[in-house]
Amino acid sequence: MEDKIHYLVMEYVEGDNLKNLIREKGVVPVDRAVEIARQVCEALQHAHENNIVHRDIKPQNILITKGGRAKLTDFGIAREATTATLTQTDTIVGSVHYLSPEQARGETAGPRSDIYSLGIVLYEMVTGVLPFKGETPIGVALKHIQENPVQPSSLNPSVSPDLERLIMRALAKNPADRYQTASDMAAELGKLSGAAPVDLKQDDDEFATRVIPAIQPLQEDLQPAGENNINTRSRPVIKWLGLVLLIMAIAGAAAFWYYVNVPEVSVPDVTGETEADAREILQGQAIKNIQIARNAHPNVAQGLVISQDPEPDTKIKVTRTVTLSVSLGAELRDVPAVIGLPISEAKILINKNELNVADPVQERNSNEYPAGVVLDQDPKAGSKLSRGSGVMLFVSKGAQPVNQLVPSLVGLTVDGAKAELDKLKLKLDANAGKATSTEYFAGEIISQSPAKGTEVQEGATVRVILSSGPGPAKRVAKVEANIPDDNKDHELKIVVSDTKGVNDFYINTYSSGEKVVKEVPYYGKAVIQVYIDKKLAGEMNFD
Repeated sequence: MEDKIHYLVMEYVEGDNLKNLIREKGVVPVDRAVEIARQVCEALQHAHENNIVHRDIKPQNILITKGGRAKLTDFGIAREATTATLTQTDTIVGSVHYLSPEQARGETAGPRSDIYSLGIVLYEMVTGVLPFKGETPIGVALKHIQENPVQPSSLNPSVSPDLERLIMRALAKNPADRYQTASDMAAELGKLSGAAPVDLKQDDDEFATRVIPAIQPLQEDLQPAGENNINTRSRPVIKWLGLVLLIMAIAGAAAFWYYVNVPEVSVPDVTGETEADAREILQGQAIKNIQIARNAHPNVAQGLVISQDPEPDTKIKVTRTVTLSVSLGAELRDVPAVIGLPISEAKILINKNELNVADPVQERNSNEYPAGVVLDQDPKAGSKLSRGSGVMLFVSKGAQPVNQLVPSLVGLTVDGAKAELDKLKLKLDANAGKATSTEYFAGEIISQSPAKGTEVQEGATVRVILSSGPGPAKRVAKVEANIPDDNKDHELKIVVSDTKGVNDFYINTYSSGEKVVKEVPYYGKAVIQVYIDKKLAGEMNFD
């Protein structure tokens, strides 16, 4: 106090407010927006720890210094704000776009209400538009309560999934679903920006907003003034008060008349138009309030309108703001070289270049690249693609398999079948079936699939059916052999081929001219051969 006048000393901030920055840029770069939001979280945490709820977080109350530092202001105004101020002043009417659902319902605002409002500010920074708009403040307030905002990434592809999740959590309708403290939100923003953690409890800035005890007047100031002073001072005050009330009444009536009598028009479709042509078309319909948000787009050429809000053919008053999303063109990224890399490493490298791997990944056989390694890509390395576009990858399945003919396994045991299949790099199905057979002994293969002679690739599996018995009955054949009459000795051998295999049943030496008769046992189908001096002399077949 000086000369009996009370005053506050405040920091002078050389810069501009965030609202003007958004209007100038259209869209604040994502990294900068994240850092600004993180700094505001630090200020909010300090305020909340001192039991102060701001209740009027909006870009107009966030100052950006020349050095890029964010400063949160107007704490004093916020402490006086109530739900009744929705329609009292232009300033507070503007704030309805940043109100939390609980504030819109007339409930008491808490720290998480500030977090919601900061979520709206962050949404506006990265998209260039407000999530909720309406013809009246009440209409906007209802949208805060009832509607969900459009996903930020659909308006600005530069918004990452992690940042989008952060924004949508801050904008949760239920306060319990939001970040519980500004410190929690600041920590998540710090992870996105890569900023070092900040101790939110320290108070290094001597100009930071803080709780200040009310300044009490000196005792002498409390003494009543003389009657003459009361009379001489009160009359001018009454006159001025009456004049102010008269001016306010006239201004209110004029404003009401203007609002009621504003003409309506149908919003023309300007999507695909250049920014200049779009402005001209809108202005031709008497729409003067045009806001531009600039966003990259993979398909819409630079300078053309991507979308508009309100949509075409919507009836609006000519004083309403129309927001145009104007394309900055595609954000191009270099396609990296990934041929020869394992598929996991290739995906990491492609994602690092802000591109995606197109689904599905194609698989091919290759004698040059081992299984799981990228053998080709489309487009080739060094090409340019729009940010977020897909790169097609072709991955090796290993060498081209060789075709083999399935051998006959009938009559073999499981071990014998495995040995035959291993030679051809084929596999025996471990789940063999069983069936009764009078032709093959128990444990012998009686049938197979695929059949003998079928062409299959290496690695194919062959399924077999095993005999569970009883197998073929024993039979006996009578074999006669005449030894040549040439005065020489001769060797006689009898060979049996049946379901038990091939075996030399009988071998002996006989004199010239002898006649030999033998009973030879066999099982199932059989071939009995007689050899004299190792030369085939006769053969008999038995079914």
